[in-house]
This record gives sequence, structure tokens and C-alpha cells, in this order.
Amino acid sequence: MSKVKYIRVSSEEQNTGRQEVNAKEFSKIYIDKVSGSIKFIDRKEASKLLADIETGVVSEIHISSIDRLGRSIIDILTMVEFFNQKSIKLFVENIGMFSLIDNKPNPSFKMIISVLGNVAEMERSNMLERQRQGIELAKAKGSYSGRLYGSKISDADFLTKYKAVAKELKNGESLRRASKIGGCSLGTAQKIQRLLTSIN
Repeated sequence: MSKVKYIRVSSEEQNTGRQEVNAKEFSKIYIDKVSGSIKFIDRKEASKLLADIETGVVSEIHISSIDRLGRSIIDILTMVEFFNQKSIKLFVENIGMFSLIDNKPNPSFKMIISVLGNVAEMERSNMLERQRQGIELAKAKGSYSGRLYGSKISDADFLTKYKAVAKELKNGESLRRASKIGGCSLGTAQKIQRLLTSIN
């Protein structure tokens, strides 16, 4: 039975270093680079962790914060309940608390997790609302340059929009260098490279 750590960041270019500061304490670390909206059971590394739990090799899981398990309070509490049923001790580092004490659910843990989960959900909802209001305001001023919600830019238009990045990639520049020159994210540069590869 071993102590492991689960890490999730939203994208490939995000650094996991902050969550890996205590890596030497664990027998294994599972790292997913996916959106928090993807359910825990549908994530690649999380699925491996769940499989290891079923085979009985995991006894304790550490996460940096409770939102690593999911974006909604329901998803979070579902996973906490699953770990409890399997007698897996879940430790949330930013609150310094275990889900189980003497193999019994920690009532304080569940209460705090419920509050934190609800706050995180509310913050995200407020952020999306502020984003929507910002777009509406920019449209009213005639300064909104993004695409309408739900619409999709074509591959050709996408390459045209980032023609400087495409040019650098065609000239053999690295993804990181091309994204820096073109003023876009590494993820965008990767998409441009995939499109260029499919065209060729």
C-alpha cells in the first residue's frame, strides 16, 4: 500500500512544478494536463490512479487543492465519497486536512470541502458572467474583435490569422520560438503545426 499524489493543470504549457514541490514523499505521481471540466474518471492519469486503487496498491492520495478533483461540487463530493468507500485517505494540502480519521469520514473535512467547492463554483460562474458582460460592452463600443460564442473559425482563416507563426514553423523554428515571435500561446502554435502537417 502506497502514498501517491495526483496533479492536474489545465493545459500542456502550464508548469506543474508548484504542485510537485514535495514529489519525493510519494511512491508515484499522476499528472493530468486537462481542463477541470473533464470528469475525474474520464482523465487519462486519473483513470490509472483509479485502476491502482482497485488493485489495492494505493492507500493515501495527496492533492494540492480540492478543485484538482473536479469543477463542480457534485463531482468533487462524488470522488471524495468513492475514496472513503475504498478506505483511501485523501489529503488536501492547502487546507492541511485528511478525509478520513481512524478510517472514518472526517466530518470537518466534508464541511470545509463543501464550502470550498461551492465558493470555487461560484467564482467560476462570476468569472464567466464578467467575461460575457465584457464582450457585450466591447460589442456595444464596436471594439470586440473575438469570434461570437458558439461560432468556429475555419482552418484557413485560423492559419491566416496566425500567418507569422505559420511562416516561422515552415522555416523550421521551434514551437516555443514561433509562438513568441507570433505573439500567441504554445497551444496555438501546436494547433498551427498540426494544421500545417495535415495540409502537407
